[in-house]
Amino acid sequence: MLPFEHLVLEEGVPIYLQILRYVKQGIAGGTIAHGEELPSRRMVSSLLGVNPNTVQKAYRLLEEEGLVQSHTGSKSRVVADEAARDRVKAQLLRDDVQAMISAMKQMGVTREEALTLLDSLWEKGDE
Repeated sequence: MLPFEHLVLEEGVPIYLQILRYVKQGIAGGTIAHGEELPSRRMVSSLLGVNPNTVQKAYRLLEEEGLVQSHTGSKSRVVADEAARDRVKAQLLRDDVQAMISAMKQMGVTREEALTLLDSLWEKGDE
C-alpha cells in the first residue's frame, strides 16, 4: 500500500493538488506499481490531518485521469501501465520545466544562460 507518511505538505499549494502530484510522481518514478492499493480516503485524511473531502477530490481527479480505479466497498487501485507512466512522467516534467522557464524569464535570464546553468548542474549530478 502506498505510504503517505512521506508526503510533506507545503504552504500555499492546495492539499488535493499535493496529493495528486505525490501519487503521480510515484507512478512516474515506478515506486507505485500497477494494481497497488491506495489507502482509504479516511486513513489519508487522518494521517495528513486534512478534511476527507480534500482526499476525495484528489482521488476523484486521479480516477478522471484514468490512473486510479475505485469500486464501492473496495480499495482504490492504481491502473498505470507503461504508457500511462510515460504520459504522467512527460506531463510532470513539462509542468516543472515550464515553471522553471517562467521564473528564469521573470529574472531576466537568457536562454543561453539557462542552458549553461542546466548543463553545469546536470554534470554535477546529485553532489
